[in-house]
Formats: sequence, structure tokens, C-alpha cells
Amino acid sequence: MKVIGAGFGRTGTKSLQLALQMLGFNKCYHMEELMRNPHGVKHWQDAYDEKDVDWDSLFEGYQAIVDFPGAIYYQRIAARYPSAKIILTVRDPQQWYESLMKTIYTFDPPASTKIKMLLKMPFSATARNFFKVIMLNKKSIWGKFFESKVEDRDYMLKRFEEHIEEAKQNFPADRLLIFDVSEGWEPLCLFLNCKIPDKPFPSTNKRKDFHEWAGGIAADVLQ
Repeated sequence: MKVIGAGFGRTGTKSLQLALQMLGFNKCYHMEELMRNPHGVKHWQDAYDEKDVDWDSLFEGYQAIVDFPGAIYYQRIAARYPSAKIILTVRDPQQWYESLMKTIYTFDPPASTKIKMLLKMPFSATARNFFKVIMLNKKSIWGKFFESKVEDRDYMLKRFEEHIEEAKQNFPADRLLIFDVSEGWEPLCLFLNCKIPDKPFPSTNKRKDFHEWAGGIAADVLQ
């Protein structure tokens, strides 16, 4: 593990995942990876239960991690991999909150996908684990980490700022990058000591496309 993302979902984490992979940090773990490979849910359940986590097993084959659920456990992950650098993606807090409320917080798989999952669960470990991922995200991210106060805008904006200050207090400047993906390649490559690619910085997972994208992942996993 060489790079640990501390930024919340909807701060450009999908774009950062793609950027890191373009820079050679293959593979990069992201919520999509958990959804597509839901057997890893047992490790995140251990993290939620505050048990010892076999991070090496979970991250076998990965050189980086970004997005939820890793962002809520980034300090524990950083302690396991003390040479890994920390990247905290940020954006305008108001825009972040609006995006979060219209995407990951309100995402609901289509009824056809839910029916397929329920029908497959008695016979498919993948379907059962996928259901566990959905339920664990609900209680670990929205319930425990955000204290079931996601719909309280003032609380969430304060939590966003506190997360940034927490990272600054716990990690030295040479290990931590506060990064807005709109800044592009230069600060990221300087921090990671990488050559700037001759391709544009990736920009993906726009708000307007989110529900179709996330629904497609669910459909793929349960096909």
C-alpha cells in the first residue's frame, strides 16, 4: 500500500482512483471495488466492530485506496502502512454536501435489482455479501461515522472541515496532500514524485451520471 485516500466520497475520489492508476499505482481500491468484490465485506465489518483487521489480505494486489469506506478508517490503515502517503481530496463544502445528498446518500437500486438480489441470496454468496455491503455502508458511514445526522447540513459541513483539520494535526506535511482534483496533475505528481502524464487529468462520475453508473454496478454483480 503506497497511497491512502482520506477524502470523503464525492470529493473527486473516482477521478483520483483513475489518476493514481494512470501513474502506475495499480490497483486502486474504491467503493466500486468493494461492490464488485463484496467478499471483502468481512474485513470492513471487523473495522466497524473495532476488531483487528487483516488489511494485508483485504488489499492484496492493491497499491492504493480511495473513497469510502477506507476514508473513515484511513488513520488505522495509515498506521498499518507507515510509508504510505495520504491524499485528502477536498472541494467546496457546500457543493460536496449537495452532491452527496443527490448521489451516494440517496442511491437506491432499481426494484428489479432488489428482487434479483433477494431471489439469489439463498443460493449465492456474492448476493449475500452484496446485501451485507449495502447494510454495512448504511450503518458504518451514515450511522456511526456521521452519527445519523446526514440530513443536518450544518453538522455535515462542520464534520467535513473537522476531517481536514484532523488530518493536518495527525500527519506531517511531507506525508499529507490536501488536494482538489480541479488542480490537475501538477500537485499530485509533485507530491508522489511522478512524471506528469501527457494525457488530461481524468474527470468522471459526474452527479448527473451517478445513479445510472451505480445501478449498473449492482446489475453486473447480480447478473
